[in-house]
Amino acid sequence: MDQLRIEATKRTPDIFFDCQNNLLEIRGRSYPADISEYYTPVFSWLEEYLEQLDDKKCTVNIDLTYFNSSSSKTLLDFFTMLEEAVRKGKSISVNWIYDAEDEDNLEYGEDFQEDLELLTFNLVQKEG
Repeated sequence: MDQLRIEATKRTPDIFFDCQNNLLEIRGRSYPADISEYYTPVFSWLEEYLEQLDDKKCTVNIDLTYFNSSSSKTLLDFFTMLEEAVRKGKSISVNWIYDAEDEDNLEYGEDFQEDLELLTFNLVQKEG
């Protein structure tokens, strides 16, 4: 399975999914003009990846400095897919990375954390 790499733009995050190292990363800002068009290939890749994920642990790093309400809904859908994979026996952990001075981002992470039952969801403060 190939990696998925989508370079960041002013309105969209950098997405790097590395199946060889079981590392999924989303970084930057997320408020695309057409959220469905932007994230459809991401969800397609993720679905295929989760089907082939064996007993290795997958780490997901989310480091978004800004996202709109549509992106928030998309993130919840993303986390729900991951949680369903955990329900099927996959080992996945999410790191919600936030800046110490960004209380809103921490609160968003806490909200996502509360919505998830099985998925390991860590709140990680940026260093420095």
